[in-house]
Amino acid sequence: MGGEAEKTIDIDRILEDKMGAKAKFVPRFAVNWLKHIIHEDEVNLFLWENRRLSGTEWLEACVRYLDMTLQLEGLENLPDKDDGRLYTFVSNHPLGGQDGVALGSIIGRHYDGKFRYLVNDLLLNLPGLKPVCIGINKTGKQSRDFPRMVEAGFRSDNHMLMFPAGLNSRKINGRIHDIAWKKTFITKSVEYHRDVVPIFFGGRNSERFYRIAHFSDRYVRKINIAMLFLVDEMYRNVGRTFRVVIGKPIPWQTFDRSRTPMEWAKFVEDKVYEMAGSGAGK
Repeated sequence: MGGEAEKTIDIDRILEDKMGAKAKFVPRFAVNWLKHIIHEDEVNLFLWENRRLSGTEWLEACVRYLDMTLQLEGLENLPDKDDGRLYTFVSNHPLGGQDGVALGSIIGRHYDGKFRYLVNDLLLNLPGLKPVCIGINKTGKQSRDFPRMVEAGFRSDNHMLMFPAGLNSRKINGRIHDIAWKKTFITKSVEYHRDVVPIFFGGRNSERFYRIAHFSDRYVRKINIAMLFLVDEMYRNVGRTFRVVIGKPIPWQTFDRSRTPMEWAKFVEDKVYEMAGSGAGK
């Protein structure tokens, strides 16, 4: 990385921050494996070479670095940036990395960087991403602040980009599909009069990932083991083409009391997968 390069992602430091004094009991071979599986050296090199970029420009640099080809459909459905309104953009989450980067670059460019993600707080370790993020740690002490952070995002003058499933997609009955979407984007979009723009992102991770995710979800639960492999999955997906379909905005008034917020969330989730067409999840 060169003599002057700084180590932005430092697994030793992250473990210490997360585990405190208990970090010293983690076996060295496990730490070295973790550094390998998250590509610590490669990621740090990218971060160093793009250290002067942030927000949308940084996301676009990620798209180039990952050699992503985006087949965009429905760009005309993106509301005009000067219409004076704010929107909630929601998407399925098949990959866990590249999909977020790609959608952020699209939304960020169209709206001059005026958008925010709700993300796992670990991603706040990425300086270029931090300016467009609201960090969430649902399993730690920060979980108490989750409602406050969501409220701050929706009260701001930024568009919101959300993955309502919370986790990236799993393999369910042989198809790649999100777990059930949470209702937060419905309740907050209604409260703040934001129309909802549905987006379908086509893509998948490796069979290895889905096996690990199934084991983790079924037998471990408290720790999302699969998440450790997302960076490696991102590198496995370098150079691939992804289909992105942007649907027409759904007026916030649609989400009335004829259904519960959870039922409306399922309604939008179904609409997203309908946009995928017959090739969804294959």
